[in-house]
Order: sequence, then structure tokens, then C-alpha cells
Amino acid sequence: MGLSKTERRQRIKRRIRKVSFGTAQKPRLSVFRSNKEIYAQLIDDNSGVTLASASSRDKDIAGQKGTKIEIANLVGKAIADKTKKAGIEAVAFDRGGCLYHGRVKSLAEGAREAGLKF
Repeated sequence: MGLSKTERRQRIKRRIRKVSFGTAQKPRLSVFRSNKEIYAQLIDDNSGVTLASASSRDKDIAGQKGTKIEIANLVGKAIADKTKKAGIEAVAFDRGGCLYHGRVKSLAEGAREAGLKF
């Protein structure tokens, strides 16, 4: 019997987290994708603190029209802006067990367009 979809994602997530670690200078950009929404957080793993967050449920983004991929791009740009205001230049990208395509890729490209390095 094969693994279920969630078990497979959890295994991939644990494998990514072994190497992806966020510090105060280079926090981890964690992405969570649900069926309807997408969320991004900047996390300092040394102190266990979320430095900034953005999601498709934020008031300025939720009012936008477009596909889920276009909304994910806006979330990427929003998290990049909040990162710049916090004085952080580079992040470690954590795709959270999801494949790097579709909405996760769009979020990453939006963050890169806004000047974030990873």
C-alpha cells in the first residue's frame, strides 16, 4: 500500500526542514497552501518567532480579482515588502512539502520580483 497524499507531504516537509533553518539575519520563508488560500511567514527558528506574515486573506489582497496563481504572486510581493521594511535582504525558502510549481512558484517569483533574495 502506498502513502496517502498527506503522509507523503509530511515526509517531504520533514526532509526540507532538516536543511532549511531560519536565523534573525536570514529567516525562513515558510509557505502554506490550502485549497482556497495561500499563506507566507518569515520565521526566526533560533528564537521561534514569526517576524512577518502575509496571506491571501489580508484585506488589501482579498479584494483583488484574479486567479489563485495571480493572488499568490501578490502575496509574494506583500511578504517581500514587509521583509524589506524589517531590514532583511535574504531568506531561506521553505515550500512546506508542496511541489515547486503553480501557486508556490508564483509566490516565490512575486517575492523575487519585489527584490527578495533566496
